[in-house]
Amino acid sequence: MTPQTHPIHDAIFKRVHGSNLVYNTCWEDPRLDRQMLNLQPDSRLVMITSAGCNALDYALDEPAQIHAVDMNPRQNALLELKIAMILRDDFEDLLRVFGQGVHAEFSTLLGRMTGLLKPDTQRYWESKSHYFRSTPMNPSFYYRGTAGQMAWLALQVFKNTSSKVRDYLAALQHVTCLEDQHALYQAVRPALWNGVVTWLMRQPMAMTMLGVPQSQIHLIESQFEGGITGYLQSKMEHVFTKVLYADNYFWRVYLTGCYTRDCCPNYLLERNQAALQGSVRRITTHNTTIANFLREHPGHYSHYVLLDHQDWLAAHQPEALAEEWRLILENSQPGTCILMRSASPEIHFIPEFARRRLHLDCHTATSLHAQDRVGTYGSTLLAHITP
Repeated sequence: MTPQTHPIHDAIFKRVHGSNLVYNTCWEDPRLDRQMLNLQPDSRLVMITSAGCNALDYALDEPAQIHAVDMNPRQNALLELKIAMILRDDFEDLLRVFGQGVHAEFSTLLGRMTGLLKPDTQRYWESKSHYFRSTPMNPSFYYRGTAGQMAWLALQVFKNTSSKVRDYLAALQHVTCLEDQHALYQAVRPALWNGVVTWLMRQPMAMTMLGVPQSQIHLIESQFEGGITGYLQSKMEHVFTKVLYADNYFWRVYLTGCYTRDCCPNYLLERNQAALQGSVRRITTHNTTIANFLREHPGHYSHYVLLDHQDWLAAHQPEALAEEWRLILENSQPGTCILMRSASPEIHFIPEFARRRLHLDCHTATSLHAQDRVGTYGSTLLAHITP
């Protein structure tokens, strides 16, 4: 089924995402990615940058190259800031900026990183130094950017419409077993999904702010019983009853505005700093599309991490989707690994000429998809290119 297009919503989506930092944290589980990718010392990885957390996670496996590609230069600027702070080698500053999401002296800190940041990146963060200031209306970096702003708004709606929800969120921070976590969720569920929240989740602008284009909304509405509301309720129930919250830094950071020293991405663990300082220089950022990157940097790449951007291409630019697959195949070799996600329970839009060259590892993808701590995607695809 070809996703429908909605010109007005799509124009708003393009406007919002073309002029702002969108993602302040990655929304894909790198623990599962690294199992599926099986990166080796000679691996050459092409990936979409997003917030850069996962590029740093992959760097711990010490592949030869990581090419982080994103059309939005602000996403690459975020990864470059993280790399610079790792190389600067002050763990407490790193933890304050990206663990707590607040650093009162960020402007001064930024001045000490001259030479570690590209001039354009330096200027961008100078203009956004307020992102790391805490205010009553915006207490953390993790409520900045379009996705962060929507997370903050949704959190206020959830908390302010019910004291039961506020009590639930407070109790959730101390849960240590799934049995208790399940009981807590079942008790709060009726209050959690009240009329105001349900209305908010149905609004196209809310989904736009979270980085969900209309094409993905249509996929969900057409393929999931209960539409977008039923989809979100089902995914959140899975996350809060089947996945241990104490190990789920993805949801913790949006519910609290910060990570803890133990519940955080791997790049924020002190024990990983020495390894990262030796491997982050293997990461190169590129402000372009996957297709343009492959045109400009032809070669035999061993791994691709494509996130879910092909949902959008399938709806809006089928010719570009086919061209991207043609370039991927041309710049790969037998055994090259493809990892991608979709809002759809099944991915039907891969061009036939590309599908003929793919061996799908459905068993691994399906079994690991069920363990995903994020829990918001419809499916995970893992494939290897055949001769």
